[in-house]
Amino acid sequence: MLEHLLALNQLPKLGPVRIRRLIESFGSAENALAARKDQLMRVDGIGPEIAGILTDWESHADPAAELRELKERNLSVILPDDTSFPPQLRESYDCPLLLYVWGEIQERDRHAIGIVGTRRCSIYGKNSSKKLSFQLAHAGFTVISGLARGIDTTAHEAAIAAGGRTIAVIGSGLAKIFPAENLPLAEMIADGKGAVVSEFPLHTAPDKKTFPQRNRIVAAWSKALIVSESPLWSGSLITANLATEYGRPVYAVPGPIDRPSSAGCNRLIRDGATLLTDASELLDDLGSLNFSKVPRPTTKPDTPEEKPDLPTLTEDEQTILTALGSDESPIDRLIDLTNLPPATVSATLLKLEMKRLVRPLPGFRYIKR
Repeated sequence: MLEHLLALNQLPKLGPVRIRRLIESFGSAENALAARKDQLMRVDGIGPEIAGILTDWESHADPAAELRELKERNLSVILPDDTSFPPQLRESYDCPLLLYVWGEIQERDRHAIGIVGTRRCSIYGKNSSKKLSFQLAHAGFTVISGLARGIDTTAHEAAIAAGGRTIAVIGSGLAKIFPAENLPLAEMIADGKGAVVSEFPLHTAPDKKTFPQRNRIVAAWSKALIVSESPLWSGSLITANLATEYGRPVYAVPGPIDRPSSAGCNRLIRDGATLLTDASELLDDLGSLNFSKVPRPTTKPDTPEEKPDLPTLTEDEQTILTALGSDESPIDRLIDLTNLPPATVSATLLKLEMKRLVRPLPGFRYIKR
């Protein structure tokens, strides 16, 4: 099964939508590769050229060699029906046929916020990206971006610095990390900080077509998308438009009106994107969405209300939330109740505050929201 999917994925001029039509028409990837040319041409979107490629697929693809190299490089491939495949990406109409993964995708990575922007970023844009990424990663969200120079790089680095997770979706194969100077960053991400992923065969070189394809994965995977700095011609605007198509909220960081590198963000805000200056504003919005009460069906009066779809709590976070109970508590009392070091309690309270689960009060006291 996997070998035949890899073969289809290696063929030129075939994208995930056409491949799915083939699989639906013939019942499996294996049957699609064995079909006659006249049978293939009955499938919507398959003309003589593509049908010819499919009937001669062994001249274009070598899935056995791909599998061997995957094993040698300690990489994995996940399919949409795998539990580790991001559910929101699975639901997109143009979901990737498969994902090559360097590192590990965890369940918590479904709580991802995309941060994108220009490669030629200013100090202002870099600082904005760093601040937002650090805050979101510290709050428990996974930061997803494209490993490009500039804003993407800063977003990944800040998420790692915050002790969080980050996903890099690249517009090339995993054997062709681009840009090359970000290979050390990719290695750091894959080494326990998240994952580097691609839908392209291992030795696919980046080009003007692969980056927009990469952008759609970032947009579909994200619960919300932030454009940190962007001129009018940036690919980040493509990602923002895709996010809107997928129904994801789009946020943009405003910039000086005389700076071309901020013109794209300012236009996004004019056209309806939400102005963003601090991660807490986005977290408030997510909270208002996720904590909204759902009316209970009259036929099932005991059905519980929907629970908020928030990142999983760590053991320390759960311990402190339990200790808080329903009353406001001074930090000294929390230290006594939890037997945790003072520094751990302070840091954990900050994380819970960023997750909008606790509220600080005067006098170093805290209460559950």
